[in-house]
Amino acid sequence: MCGFVGFTGTIANREAVLEAMMNRIVHRGPDMGGQFFTPTVALGFRRLSILDLTEAGAQPMSNEAGDVTIVFNGEIYNFQQLRVELEAAGYQFHCGADTESLLHGYELWGESVVDHLRGMYAFVICDTRDPEHPKLFGARDIFGIKPFFYNVTPTGDLIFGSEIKSFLEHPGFIKEVNPDALKSYMTFQCSYTDETFFKGVFKLPAAHCFTWQDGRMDIRRYWECEFNPTQGTFDEYVEACDAVVHESVAAHKIADVKVGSFLSGGVDSSYITACLMPDNTFSVGFETPDGVKFDETNYAARLSEKLGVKNFRRIVSAQECFDMLPTIQYHMDEPQSNLSSIPLYFLAQMASEQVTVVLSGEGADELFAGYEWYEDTPEVRSFKKWVPRPIRKALGNAVAGMKPFKGRSFLLRSSETPEHYYVGQAFIFSPDEADEVLKPAYRQGKDAFQICADSYATIKTDDELTKKQCLDMNLWLPGDILQKADKMCMAHSLELRVPFLDRKVMDFAESIPTQFRCNEQGNKQVLRHAANRVLPDEWATRPKVGFPVPMVYWLREERFYNYVKEYFQAPWAAEFFDTDKLMQLLDDHYAGRAKNQRKIYTSLTFLIWYKRFFIDETGPRVAA
Repeated sequence: MCGFVGFTGTIANREAVLEAMMNRIVHRGPDMGGQFFTPTVALGFRRLSILDLTEAGAQPMSNEAGDVTIVFNGEIYNFQQLRVELEAAGYQFHCGADTESLLHGYELWGESVVDHLRGMYAFVICDTRDPEHPKLFGARDIFGIKPFFYNVTPTGDLIFGSEIKSFLEHPGFIKEVNPDALKSYMTFQCSYTDETFFKGVFKLPAAHCFTWQDGRMDIRRYWECEFNPTQGTFDEYVEACDAVVHESVAAHKIADVKVGSFLSGGVDSSYITACLMPDNTFSVGFETPDGVKFDETNYAARLSEKLGVKNFRRIVSAQECFDMLPTIQYHMDEPQSNLSSIPLYFLAQMASEQVTVVLSGEGADELFAGYEWYEDTPEVRSFKKWVPRPIRKALGNAVAGMKPFKGRSFLLRSSETPEHYYVGQAFIFSPDEADEVLKPAYRQGKDAFQICADSYATIKTDDELTKKQCLDMNLWLPGDILQKADKMCMAHSLELRVPFLDRKVMDFAESIPTQFRCNEQGNKQVLRHAANRVLPDEWATRPKVGFPVPMVYWLREERFYNYVKEYFQAPWAAEFFDTDKLMQLLDDHYAGRAKNQRKIYTSLTFLIWYKRFFIDETGPRVAA
């Protein structure tokens, strides 16, 4: 787990610029740094040593001829198998790092090297074998576990790296708010568009690769999820699931440093922990008002005791959380108001004091259908049973364009047409509600349903559950879950590995029939029964818990009400919001007239991010 930066062009003092960019992401790789230059390309790297701790595994890494050089963030879990194949083809290896297998793999297979990789990765390869037309080739893993950002400057040069904040050190970068990003964020609580909140800065989408040559960026998708159920019994799927998860955990635990596990007490992290059997697990909870239960760490402690491993627990105060919000948003790069980012920050901080690598349970809900919204209510199931599908779909289509009324949501959910009602796991402000609080200049971007429509159009199935899973795989997983997982752990130089998000596990998950994924017995059925082989019933069947944050109560305390009020009434907040309407949300919540904590926190998070990068940040600023 590391980080890289780079740029093309011939700017003045480029060695100093590259060094400053590298320093911005030193938290991603405090162990070692390296630089590489051609007349028109600069590559910088910060290393967190995991495999081959010697300098032989340092980056940037070049081939023997010096005409192919790589910077790579992530882990390739099948690098040893690739190495055997590459050595048979005549390639020589000089270290034990997975980077060298990726480097020689590109030499042998070219851009199709991405089809051979099992792992999490973002990388850039500088290829000067054709000196007249040198090129950069890069890719991001199929799930979007590792980040990759890029910007084309007004002079036509490319800037790229693991984190946007490094771009602030480049003299050709223009810092400006993207006005089209705010509207959908108000619904999704994070950025789903390829263009980020920094205008002109783009994310390379998950499962995409690119070539930069002769001043032109060409991007293509090289993989996509396609659920194709096979024939088998439920018990056969359970058996296969347990085997593939155990194999993936075994592959993900390979390291030359200490490995631990996050443990929330839910089935996903508990299953990973039981397969891994680490020395240490890590859990976090929160101080809350008397009589309010928001501490799930007892479940984690009890399971750790049953497994015979040590559990580290931390209870975080509300004041500690609010004090760290600007730092959390700085590391996040873009506004992100998923409340679980807060406990994850403190969890990673605690774990980094004991280990360098942790395994976690992200991805299980998307692959194995574990979210509550994937399940039908008893009423919806009954309606589907007695009303023919063509009639239900016709009713859903008829009410889709109508204003909300009692029963509309029920008819939409019963229609088996998620395009009409499902935009993913977060739904903070509806598009109309977002328009009410946003100033006109920030209502112009695509709304949540328009963004989801683009994604639904690429999904090759008519199955309702599979559509929801694919939508979340394309949007929620890389845009929210994995973004915060990478940034919060890397803030503390901690490598996070996610065994459920593995090519082999994905291949298996795609084969499970819909009725075995989610049914009247509940969600994530195959995974739960597989987990039950190594976990007691209490953990295998427990509903999703995560690390819940008691923001609903904190915002009714005067000190935190005043904290938010200061942001909502700041003069620069009025550039984006109708601040009177924001204050109404806050006042109604504070007085107990409403539960607006998610809307308040989503608005607050954007303002914290804006203040940190556009008011407190030194250097040039371009107004939005």
